[in-house]
Amino acid sequence: MGFLDNAKDKLSDAVDKHGDKISDGIDKAGDFADKKTGGKHGDKIDAASAKAKDALDKLDGKNDDFK
Repeated sequence: MGFLDNAKDKLSDAVDKHGDKISDGIDKAGDFADKKTGGKHGDKIDAASAKAKDALDKLDGKNDDFK
């Protein structure tokens, strides 16, 4: 098992255990960015947040970590 495989396994475990906190963090970062841009890029920020959650959710091959 290589370094990247080990890192992926650890990240996948963290997402499984703390998915709700990670999701909240992504949402807070998106809200912060939206506030700083004055709402000009809200749709793009929301799309990026959704893609980040989706990518993290697919690490273990299942879509079960984020709602």
